[in-house]
Amino acid sequence: GEGRRPAGERWVALVTRRPSITALAVVAALGVLAVPAADLRLALTDSGSAPAERTERQAYDLTAAAFGPGANGPLLVLADLRGEADRPAAAAALGERLGAVDGVAAVAPAQRSADGEYALLRVIPETGPRDERTERLVGELEAVGGPSVGVTGVTAVGIDISALLRAALLPFVLVVVGLAVLLLMVAFRSLVVPLKATLGFLLSVGATLGVIVAVFQWGWLAELVGVARTGPVISFMPIILMAVLFGLAMDYEVFLVSRMHEEYVRGRDPLRAVARGARASGRVVAATALIMTAIFAGFVPTGDATLKPIALALAVGVLLDAFLVRMTLVPAVLALVGHRAWWLPRWVDRSLPNVDVEGARLSGSDRGHAPVRVV
Repeated sequence: GEGRRPAGERWVALVTRRPSITALAVVAALGVLAVPAADLRLALTDSGSAPAERTERQAYDLTAAAFGPGANGPLLVLADLRGEADRPAAAAALGERLGAVDGVAAVAPAQRSADGEYALLRVIPETGPRDERTERLVGELEAVGGPSVGVTGVTAVGIDISALLRAALLPFVLVVVGLAVLLLMVAFRSLVVPLKATLGFLLSVGATLGVIVAVFQWGWLAELVGVARTGPVISFMPIILMAVLFGLAMDYEVFLVSRMHEEYVRGRDPLRAVARGARASGRVVAATALIMTAIFAGFVPTGDATLKPIALALAVGVLLDAFLVRMTLVPAVLALVGHRAWWLPRWVDRSLPNVDVEGARLSGSDRGHAPVRVV
């Protein structure tokens, strides 16, 4: 009876009954969750992100209250004076120009090196080290100082690191997704399977980043998660999220789709193959996803401002990818496209290596090309 059918089988029957509606609903839900990700800002953590009871946070707040937020993140400006005839006057003039820049609260008198060829000026911004205006101020100071002036210090270095990591996101995604499409195409001899897998992964990442922005930047449910102070997200969180989530997502994809492909090769009925394949491997995917989610979620209650967003991102990402993408979107799309899910243009098929890792040809199940199942 229906009540004795496994929960996974009943779920697949439900999502494949109206596969187009299911696919649209999942894409729409993940798309809505991804909307806040457009506001993602990256920065390194500092003492201002620590819990309020910690002494470093208390010192940070006292410093900001007494001397202004910028006192927690001073900028160091190093000037090369070797080309100047009057080096003391040049250092003083540079200090005046820097002090006139919008967003500068104060400039300490220049400290000259022992040989007098260099000058070091301490610039106090009006805003804190993680403020977006401080990031813009670094570029303005470099422009005012000219080619002989450089801006350094912990705050400036943190801004540069965040900018480099932000710039590395797109190449990282292109390389990872490109390799995934190629390898899944080789394994399953299909266009739909790799494209669906990678697009689903991108939807999961976007939705997860949207949740993180809503919690850590916008403050939604921040008290529930224990966020000490809202602000930019730790710079290397997106790369860690994409790297770990990609590996788990592709594992779940292969668990599900390889069994579906096996059933399809045996019976040539795409809908039945989806149902039987999900019944056989759905429990494994659900169990492993719940285990990984519980492990990552266990780190969320800690007060560490660096670990908390990474742990929450991985917990949310695994949960969304496993249950919304792999267990819902994947069966719906495969049921929707039917036989076309296992189609590959002949010219592409000829140009790709045929690994045949399970010896489909030896078993006599070759149907035009050797179906390849990956375990």
